[in-house]
Amino acid sequence: MAKSFQLLLMMGKVVALPVPQPLVDALQSVQITSAAGGPSGFQLTFAVSRGSVITKTLLPFALLDPPTRVVLATIIGGSLEVLMDGVLTRQEMSPGDAPGSSTLTVTGEDLTALMDLRHVQQSYPGQPIYVQVLRILKGYAQYGIAPAAIPPKFVEPYLPEDNYLAQAGTDLSYLRALARKAGYAFYLEPGPRPGVSAAYWGPEVRTGKPQPALTVDSGPATNVESMSFGFDGTARTQFTIRKEEPTTKIGISIPVPNLSLLRPPLASRPAVALKEQPLPDLAGLSALEVLLKGLSRTEAASDAVTGQGKLDVLRYGHVLKARRLVGVRGAGLDYDGTYYVTRVTHEIKRGEYTQSFSLTRDAFVPFPPQRVDV
Repeated sequence: MAKSFQLLLMMGKVVALPVPQPLVDALQSVQITSAAGGPSGFQLTFAVSRGSVITKTLLPFALLDPPTRVVLATIIGGSLEVLMDGVLTRQEMSPGDAPGSSTLTVTGEDLTALMDLRHVQQSYPGQPIYVQVLRILKGYAQYGIAPAAIPPKFVEPYLPEDNYLAQAGTDLSYLRALARKAGYAFYLEPGPRPGVSAAYWGPEVRTGKPQPALTVDSGPATNVESMSFGFDGTARTQFTIRKEEPTTKIGISIPVPNLSLLRPPLASRPAVALKEQPLPDLAGLSALEVLLKGLSRTEAASDAVTGQGKLDVLRYGHVLKARRLVGVRGAGLDYDGTYYVTRVTHEIKRGEYTQSFSLTRDAFVPFPPQRVDV
């Protein structure tokens, strides 16, 4: 259990620096959302008045205009965690009649917002797709973005003169399209220190050491305010590829297996796939592209067990992170064990730091013996 926390707020056009103290004093609340498979964003609310530094200086001189860079970090128990590295995209002023009721709210997204501003037409003859990713991300090095692109395990050879990919859109849309083609994910991970981020393009990883356990219904050991679980029997889908036997002309449905070594099962009793569905939109795809698409869709449709909850960060003693594993204790045999954190929302006010979270996995009952770290 931690006793207190500190919030660090930094801003700038390209390089973010600590903001002036009057801006820190005016900050009323912070909300940050990080999600696997979705955008990450933030919202800051400031108290303003006619004579405040925000109204008289920061707004007139465009210091809070998009795309001002914003870095948010926290220090808990002597450990610094970068929560967000992004840019402002919107501001809203709400004047009030009563003293202290006027507020300025600024909203933003992570640095991928900068990759979605300019339409680009570019060809990459003879370059593997992960090399294209590195080439695109190199253009954002001034923001401290370090690229991490994992070459696909299955690569279809081609000749540069007769087959190459061409970009016709924003960098972000193209990076995501390449990720879908390889059965991968693309996202930015802020940190480990303010002003730097890792741009990850690769398979979704569900391995590694779990974060400290979320404990419920365990007396003094309980460290969450609330937690609930659910099982959707129709969530898991078995995708198939339809093939026709050449002699008899009889159609055969071949199940698409789940072969990802970086996404092993998180519990011992798999949820049964009640739904069966042919893999859609296969026209014009090569055999390798069909395989990658099948593996990607199968992985995405395998999670039937979910959890939601809320915790006090000071009581938990750590910052719960999305796109990581976490242990669960006290929920019973079916629902205890290891989960993947799909979404975390930080709510920060003076003296108060809570997180809402969503968890998921593909099975029940932890593997015996499975140790859940405190």
